[in-house]
Amino acid sequence: MNSQLAEAWAHLPAYLGGHVAVSVTALLLGLAISLPLALLSLRRPTLRRLLLGFASVVQTIPSLALLALFYPLLLGLAALSERVFGAGFSALGFLPSVLALTLYSMLPVLRNTVTGLMGIDPAINEAALGVGMTRRQSLLMVELPLALPVIMAGVRTAAIWVIGAATLSTPIGQTSLGNYIFTGLQTQNWVFVLFGCAVAALFALAVDQLLALMENGLTQRRRARVTAGGIGLLLLTAAALVPGLSQARVTYVIGAKPFAEQYVLAALMQQRLQEAGHTATIREGLGSAVIFNALAAGEIDAYVDYSGTLWSNQMHRNDVKPRTEVLADVAQWLDREHGIVMLGSLGFENAYALAMPRPRADALGIRTLADLAGRASNLSIAGDYEFFGRPEWEAIRKAYGIAFREQRQMQPEFMYEAVSHGDVDVIAGYTSDGRIAQYDLTVLADPKHVIPPYDAIVLISAKRKDDKALLAALRPLIGAIDVTSMRGANLRAADGKASPRDAAQWLSDEIQRKQAGTKPGGPVR
Repeated sequence: MNSQLAEAWAHLPAYLGGHVAVSVTALLLGLAISLPLALLSLRRPTLRRLLLGFASVVQTIPSLALLALFYPLLLGLAALSERVFGAGFSALGFLPSVLALTLYSMLPVLRNTVTGLMGIDPAINEAALGVGMTRRQSLLMVELPLALPVIMAGVRTAAIWVIGAATLSTPIGQTSLGNYIFTGLQTQNWVFVLFGCAVAALFALAVDQLLALMENGLTQRRRARVTAGGIGLLLLTAAALVPGLSQARVTYVIGAKPFAEQYVLAALMQQRLQEAGHTATIREGLGSAVIFNALAAGEIDAYVDYSGTLWSNQMHRNDVKPRTEVLADVAQWLDREHGIVMLGSLGFENAYALAMPRPRADALGIRTLADLAGRASNLSIAGDYEFFGRPEWEAIRKAYGIAFREQRQMQPEFMYEAVSHGDVDVIAGYTSDGRIAQYDLTVLADPKHVIPPYDAIVLISAKRKDDKALLAALRPLIGAIDVTSMRGANLRAADGKASPRDAAQWLSDEIQRKQAGTKPGGPVR
């Protein structure tokens, strides 16, 4: 079996179990809220308009944005609960995902329930009341059975929407089939992407067909079909959840941002912990703000961040100091404000850097950001999803007066292909990325030093600061990774030649080789 496919199968119990858990919970909660509200609003036009209007507005919000908005909201509520009641709750992953997907499921159920009930011929209602039925009896015994096909169509639509949108819950820490897709996009592992899409589609189709069987049974009053559909849904849910529930309890949780280097470093940390006899899992695909807040809240135990990111985004500093001073200030701030331990620097820097193809830079005489400023009005630039909203970009614009003809955002993996094919002229790349050399790009110098240093640093949550086992397993990595080795590992993971785990093993071998003073080894295992 293909190694990438084998790895995809190995992740299936955890990823599918998480996906099913969040999807089923959100759908059941959505039904429990939407159906009573629809019935309540049936003879209340104002309430009906308000409910349908609210649900329609929710649908206009992109599902990824809706999922992301719930995380900071719940994080604040968790902190408030901790202060007031002495007990908080997890704001990462499951809860924000369930709440957002619940809202996302409401519109089709509300609309179809109202439409189905209001579409019944008034003469039928009058006849029911005429034979002595109360309005409640008429609703339960006449109107709802007649409206069931329309209502079930809404339930089926809601189920498909929720299962599809649940793949987007990965960036807020919920394990789902989206882990395949996000990891695959970042590492160009198209087997992962296709596998995740295929499993999500099959799961959605299976749920839809079982709901259709129940709908048919309800319409034709065939109890056996309703029972078979219900049992099928229960068996499908159990089959997805049980393998994940039977897995061993995890001791440590490692975080990872959504790019190849982070996947490799998280896998390296996981391997070190496993070699020391501990269990560890990875929460991957977390944005910069989400992952830091998760560490501060104790939702994850450790991850690798960058001194410049914390300096600009968390500390809101716009001055630039030497690397050693930045590291010292960051360490003091982390301990003082959050109780977080900065274990130390891994030994390399991964800074943002503007880069362009060497022949193009030579032809235009561009060597520095100051040179670029005079040409930028005729050029286009591409950056990742964070870059143009970060303080570093604002500092570059102000310091050099750079204004590009066009700004484009895209996956980091696609930026390099885009600039090499001339689709954009400049990219905001990363200094530890092996594709800088692979695509023969010129990194433009920053003579005014407005971009802060970006040392890769290991952070430990406050609740684990005295965990000797964790510290002992990770401390040997401090100062052990040079930028050349990191570029080699990144290139292996980013071009799809190796999984993050394989690239991490290669990096581990490189660390041991250099510490032993031996010559480079062979290809990726």
